[in-house]
Amino acid sequence: MIYAGFDFVSRSTQPWLKGAEHFATVALECHRNGGPVEWRAVSANLEWVSAMAITHERPDFGVTSVTNGNGEAQAVSCTEVLQTPFARLLRFKREGQHTAPDEPRILLVAPMSGHFATLLAGTLQTLVQDHEVYVTDWINARDISPAHGRFGFAEYVEHIIRFLRHLGPPVHLMAVCQPTVACLAAAALMAADDDACQPSSIILMAGPIDTRFSPTKVNELAKEKPIEWFEQKLISTVPYPAAGAGRRVYPGMMQLTAFMSMNLQRHIDSLKTMRDARLAGDDDRADSIRDFYKEYFAVMDLPAEFYLETVRNVFQEHELPRGRMNINGRPVDCSAIRRPFLLTIEGERDDICGIGQTLAAQDLCSRMPVYKKTHHLQAGVGHYGVFNGKRWERRIYPVVREFIRSAQ
Repeated sequence: MIYAGFDFVSRSTQPWLKGAEHFATVALECHRNGGPVEWRAVSANLEWVSAMAITHERPDFGVTSVTNGNGEAQAVSCTEVLQTPFARLLRFKREGQHTAPDEPRILLVAPMSGHFATLLAGTLQTLVQDHEVYVTDWINARDISPAHGRFGFAEYVEHIIRFLRHLGPPVHLMAVCQPTVACLAAAALMAADDDACQPSSIILMAGPIDTRFSPTKVNELAKEKPIEWFEQKLISTVPYPAAGAGRRVYPGMMQLTAFMSMNLQRHIDSLKTMRDARLAGDDDRADSIRDFYKEYFAVMDLPAEFYLETVRNVFQEHELPRGRMNINGRPVDCSAIRRPFLLTIEGERDDICGIGQTLAAQDLCSRMPVYKKTHHLQAGVGHYGVFNGKRWERRIYPVVREFIRSAQ
């Protein structure tokens, strides 16, 4: 009933919020074209209201060009190469004469954690400068008919394996946050089969491989209640008229509310800063904050079985690091991973995945030669700074780029 009520309110207020966004843009243009300063104030206040709109619409990646080594803009094409009921595999590739025919290929696995894959637009924008990038574009569960069946943790791992086999070697497997566990599991299963399509390298960024290390508030919340509590209190049914009506989900709006509650004052201050910056004429700063919240407030629902299995397997039972994980009856043994190279990356100030949680993958891959393992701890960055922002672009990405080159 909570989800149905929220959905009704959201659909009812959407036209008003869209209208506020439109008129905020119009008022700002009027001021820029010689109108009185009052128009800027109107724009700032309307924008402040519209910025808080929660939507189920996937934003655009917005990655259409990059600047090449000659300082010239180079177009980036986006094509869909494979689709299942639950995901699209998208290819981003630079076009033109300056593109190397044998540039490394990356499978970038995005989190399925309440936000769309477009949360990694900044990561993608940087990677595509030197690589051909394939992105897992997960589909909102509220838009997937129950007739397509379940989608749990095992199905997530199976999708990663399917995508790697579709691409064929050589390809580098890169996971950000939540999917690091599933990617390591997929690599282990493929290694056990001596699969020719297993990745050339595995790059795990700020992920919960073993949350027993440096537990964060997120980790503690996941362990406070039994899994039955999560199922009874957090799982809802998609309401009509959505295409997925009847499917059991963990609503994205509930995850957004949970994350915001942990840092509510920071978000309030940030939105106030956006309004103040617009009033002061600092449009670049206001635009940056506005764009972040348009992405942050675009939420997607998670299939109930995937959410519950992730909470139980990853955060409560620690199945992968304890050697107890199995996928469709097959045990997952990370020590089987020997062929790929491994890079783990963490942020010093990460309050989502604490220091040591991602590094744990190094010990799990116990039979991998030491020279194939690399770890990078970035000073001064939080969770999102690991894969987005200036330190990602200037400090972390060069490490990733050189690692991939060495693993080719």
